[in-house]
Amino acid sequence: LDGNIGCTVNGAGLAMATMDLVKLKGGQPANFLDVGGGTNIEKVCEAFKLILSDSSVKAVLVNIFGGIVQCDVIAAGILAAIEQIHVAVPVVVRLEGTNAEQGRALLSNTGLNIYAAEDLAHAAEQVVALAEAV
Repeated sequence: LDGNIGCTVNGAGLAMATMDLVKLKGGQPANFLDVGGGTNIEKVCEAFKLILSDSSVKAVLVNIFGGIVQCDVIAAGILAAIEQIHVAVPVVVRLEGTNAEQGRALLSNTGLNIYAAEDLAHAAEQVVALAEAV
């Protein structure tokens, strides 16, 4: 893909919906990465490394609907990725489902370049605006 917004999701259907909504809001997905159902902190870090290996990525959208995937594990992985690989682009995060409140709590008030979104439409609007501002 030729865009500037990296997308990390869980599930192919959610990935397609995420990319469609990013395009609808005026953005261009650079890729999408499905973290899968059995993800862990290390896999989330690897996902960020892969997405950010594309120098055209100016912002990342993480859209997780946790069932098997636990949102607090995703949040911990995001924080680990930011620390380990020094993520410099804005990261918009939408967490719903299993342990979503705990995940949002981990990401709040960190002082990092992380933006919480309550729903997917808001997340898409935020990430498009942030990618354009970079």
